Amino acid sequence: MVIVFPAHICYNNIKNMTGGIRMNTSTFLEILKVAEKLKCNTRHSWTSSGRHESVAEHSWRVALMALLMRDEFPELDMDKVIRMCLIHDLGESFTGDIPSFEKKEEDTKKEDEAFFEWLDTFPSPYREEFTELLTEMNDLKTGEAKLYKALDNLEAVVQHNEADISTWIPLEYELQFTYGADKVQFSPYLKDLKKELDNRNKQKIAEANNA
Repeated sequence: MVIVFPAHICYNNIKNMTGGIRMNTSTFLEILKVAEKLKCNTRHSWTSSGRHESVAEHSWRVALMALLMRDEFPELDMDKVIRMCLIHDLGESFTGDIPSFEKKEEDTKKEDEAFFEWLDTFPSPYREEFTELLTEMNDLKTGEAKLYKALDNLEAVVQHNEADISTWIPLEYELQFTYGADKVQFSPYLKDLKKELDNRNKQKIAEANNA
């Protein structure tokens, strides 16, 4: 995959009064233009109002979940977790979203390649910061990366629970209980949250069966 970006994304960035880099306004807007695609690209999930959610909406609420959990994880750098949540699906600006139950290793590789290639066009220090974040997220070794990934999975479960059950496909009746279950095991709080979600999913299914 070859992705070409305007040359001025890489250049025309000047030092501000503190010695740091002030991003050129044209560069800033070009980055936002690419990111805007996440508002247009939809996910498999449906909203409670009966429409497909956008990738951007998912990313926003994953970040909100992290913000609301700061007191539960005082040992973690929650600012970093929030940044991970905000950028984690930016690669889908180029590839679109593929549901987890259809996504293959080559799809993930293509998404990461597009993301890293785009990041190479960012001015410093954003290029280095975003590249380091994405690498840490993919490695899933730090507490911050593990929390981001757990929240990413859990938000999808939350969203499916909020959607009308008529939007569920057959495999999701099981997936609602298994998706993300392995990602929460490092945290008692997240395990409790997953149990609460499981209870709500059971209730939703029971209500649908009794309707």
